[in-house]
Amino acid sequence: MSLSSESAHPHAASRGADASEFERESRVLFGDEVPPTLVHALRRLRDFRHRGFYFINQEGKERFCSFGEMHDEAGRRGRILRDLGLAKGDRVAIVVPEGDEFVLSFMGALYAGVIPVPIYPRLTLRNLEAYVETVGHIADASGARVVVTSPNARQYVEGAVGKSKLEALVTTEQLCPHPGPHPAGGDTIVPIDEHISPDDICFLQFTSGSTARPKGVRVLHRNLATNCGLFMLDGLRRRESWDKGVSWLPLFHDMGLIGFVMGPLFTNIESVFLPTSSFARGPRIWLETIHRHRGTITYAPNFAYALAVKRLRDRDLVGLDLSSLRISGCGAEPIQAGVLREFAKRLEPVGFKSSTLLPSYGMAEATLAITFIGHDEEPSADRVVAEDMGRRIATPATAETPEGKVAEIVSCGRPFRDHELRIVDDEGNVLGERRVGQIITRGPSIADGYFDNPAATAESFRADGWLYTGDLGYVADGNLYVCGRVKDMIIVRGRNFYPQDIEWLVGEMPSVRRGNVIAFAVSLGDTEGVVVCAEAAMSDEAALVPAIVSRVTDEVGIAPHDVAIVPLGTLPKTSSGKPQRRKTKQMYEDGTLRRIVEDAKSARAVPQPDGV
Repeated sequence: MSLSSESAHPHAASRGADASEFERESRVLFGDEVPPTLVHALRRLRDFRHRGFYFINQEGKERFCSFGEMHDEAGRRGRILRDLGLAKGDRVAIVVPEGDEFVLSFMGALYAGVIPVPIYPRLTLRNLEAYVETVGHIADASGARVVVTSPNARQYVEGAVGKSKLEALVTTEQLCPHPGPHPAGGDTIVPIDEHISPDDICFLQFTSGSTARPKGVRVLHRNLATNCGLFMLDGLRRRESWDKGVSWLPLFHDMGLIGFVMGPLFTNIESVFLPTSSFARGPRIWLETIHRHRGTITYAPNFAYALAVKRLRDRDLVGLDLSSLRISGCGAEPIQAGVLREFAKRLEPVGFKSSTLLPSYGMAEATLAITFIGHDEEPSADRVVAEDMGRRIATPATAETPEGKVAEIVSCGRPFRDHELRIVDDEGNVLGERRVGQIITRGPSIADGYFDNPAATAESFRADGWLYTGDLGYVADGNLYVCGRVKDMIIVRGRNFYPQDIEWLVGEMPSVRRGNVIAFAVSLGDTEGVVVCAEAAMSDEAALVPAIVSRVTDEVGIAPHDVAIVPLGTLPKTSSGKPQRRKTKQMYEDGTLRRIVEDAKSARAVPQPDGV
């Protein structure tokens, strides 16, 4: 696996595709004049009774739901939603942990012309009050009148009805009172009596809330159709006859929902869905399902590849055959070159090919995907001088650059056709190659703003259609390299530090729980100091804290002001698993962050050297 500094080829050339083939396939799927809606996509598949989605539950039982059955059941559920008094354009919150019930209820809302609002489900009483508050906030922010949930999740959701403007709670049993086979065809039960337009809102995708309270992205049907067409056809080069996706990603999140439900529905691809919790308990089930279903496409964030490497034992690989995979995508968070290398090496003996790894970049405000590497390219990383990155310059490392002073930034590829990407400084001026700044993009995949939130919309969705992503990156040889978030940047005495670099460095240390480290800045009067919070399964932090201080000081070039060792499960994350740095900082500053040893002053960092 290369992961070395090398230029990517243009996408079409690297995949042996040409524009005429793409345009021909697009016309067949999307029509000549306007892109279809997701409703039209599923309607086109209503006669497919032998192809569809496979849903695996917590007990390992599998349910096959054909595209024809999905069409029929969506129509039935849509009619019931209409009978409840919901009209076209009304919003309905969906809090359903079961994959099959979620997809059918989501599509039922679309068939009724109602706008679904996915909310992450909770199946534990832990922090229930905060969860109910989040559900109520999203419901009120979206103007949802009704919440749909399942019997298993009802007790965790019903408290939000009395604490929000929700009018009613409806269970999936009420939406499907008479389960069983439905008549083929099914058009007579589709409840739509108004035209569903590409310019209608398809659904509201609430952001994960890693840097602010969740905001509802207005994803229009045309945004969705465009993005799905590009990433499925141009990005993944879908092969209708035999491709099959395998995913454990949560369906309330854009990568799981759009990547494995909507994209496949637009392009007639089968998918297999595992419960997210099953993967969390043991990554082997992900690989075993790929093996058993002969999956060809899968996707996961960086942390999942790292977790798999950490958890997999030699016995877990016995009997596995991953040679069917042709796409193993990675996105949703900063990608570490070392993790991809380790994963490829660990699974090479069972047929995994490093060439299947496909780093990419995207976000909810752009529907899903923004950039992909070329389909047949080896993933690559740019080796740069770490110190210069603090000055927002990506200087290529040389053979003389000490290895400890080199940072590896993974290429996320190039934007899709008909889309633009720029790097700008704090004043909005366009920067040249290898200059680090904010990533901005525009094109037909970009949503038209946040629902009922003009202030947030004005901040991110600017003039001439440019989306200001809030992410930092640079371009080299036409490829995008993502560095971190603008608002998370740590600035100490004029130098910039990326919290992800510190977090990854500490996360690799013995005793520290990998993927559970959060770094942020605190005010020290006329400057800022760095605080590192790390989860560890040990009670004596006296040895670990100085080790963290020494490593960060030596390899990043800044001595932490404080290191807090906290119990496992302490650090807050978003519903999609991203670290909540702002919330952690608030907990640290108000004294609610629980440490293994509450008074750790004797083991804290050494004073910062002059000039750091």
